[in-house]
Amino acid sequence: MPLVSVLLPVYNGGAYLDAALGSILRQDYRRIEVIAIDDGSTDASLRILEKFRRADSRIRIVSRENRGLIASLNEGLELAGGELVARMDADDIAYPFRLSRQVAVLQRDPAVAICGGGVDSLVGSRLFRGIGDPIFATGDLRILSLFFTIFIHSTVVYNRDVLPDALLHYDARYPHAEDFDLFRRITAHFPAVMMEESLIAYRTHDGSVTSRHKKRMRATHLDIVGENLRQEGLMPDHRLLRSIAKEATPESVRAAADYVLRLETAVAATSAPSRTSYEAGWLNLFYFIYTMIADEKRPELTRQFLDETGKWGLIRRRERYAWQVGSLAPGLSLLSLAANKRLGEAIRYMSSVPASSILPPAGHWQE
Repeated sequence: MPLVSVLLPVYNGGAYLDAALGSILRQDYRRIEVIAIDDGSTDASLRILEKFRRADSRIRIVSRENRGLIASLNEGLELAGGELVARMDADDIAYPFRLSRQVAVLQRDPAVAICGGGVDSLVGSRLFRGIGDPIFATGDLRILSLFFTIFIHSTVVYNRDVLPDALLHYDARYPHAEDFDLFRRITAHFPAVMMEESLIAYRTHDGSVTSRHKKRMRATHLDIVGENLRQEGLMPDHRLLRSIAKEATPESVRAAADYVLRLETAVAATSAPSRTSYEAGWLNLFYFIYTMIADEKRPELTRQFLDETGKWGLIRRRERYAWQVGSLAPGLSLLSLAANKRLGEAIRYMSSVPASSILPPAGHWQE
């Protein structure tokens, strides 16, 4: 029964930390340790961590000045003693079965280096059931990881029996997309598994890292994509992507459109069956750039991008899909009810099981 080290970086996470940490401590897989890195929080985060620590000896707290997320993640990896390392964010909620099911996957296939899963979306007090993309069941995760972050970070479990220490680290050159970089490096050399079922309730809010650092994250994301496609031999020059990441102008939009079209031609020349995964990646990149430009609230630039790529049909198709989703609202409401039931059961489980009832025997886990 492998020890799972749960890596939990915390920076001013007090608003949601109770639910996040409680959901980990009350997993039905109990052989865990929690490495909580308080990254110079100025709110109640440290007090909350200490409250849980007094009730559960499996928690180890490191509290220090603010050094940033990447430094916290790498520090946690150095401290982790488990054969498996699970990531958890301080604002998400893990379902009680999350770790047991991921451990089972890794025990069935010890060669797997990384395992992630689906998520339900928690927006305010409303939970929406996640619907997995079928490309994960049929596509090549190595190829997909060239184009986008294939796992939600807080669903990931790393297998340290497979991954060398030199590889399992976060690179400070890729701020706010450090997970994208790590996943591409892992999948380039080792097997990965995407579980279809939702493992967590992923919270979306204005204070999240994704929301606060969106512009920097997008720029780093495009840098990584450009590097990947150059190394893959698909696109020799990734500077065209860098220009749109810096600023949306008629010139940078033209460069981005040119890049997208040239990449489409290169993808069409790839061999089957890999082509399907490359095409899915290309489509993701197209929508990513389109969304970046549209978020600038300059309709003339959005029109320019669609005119120069000739991809108005893709956007209309996506809009039609949105209308179809609206027409299926009753059905989607049922999906959301199912997800809310799952979250409610998790919260009731967290509330009904006292921490003392799931503590290991004294001394069973090393401090």
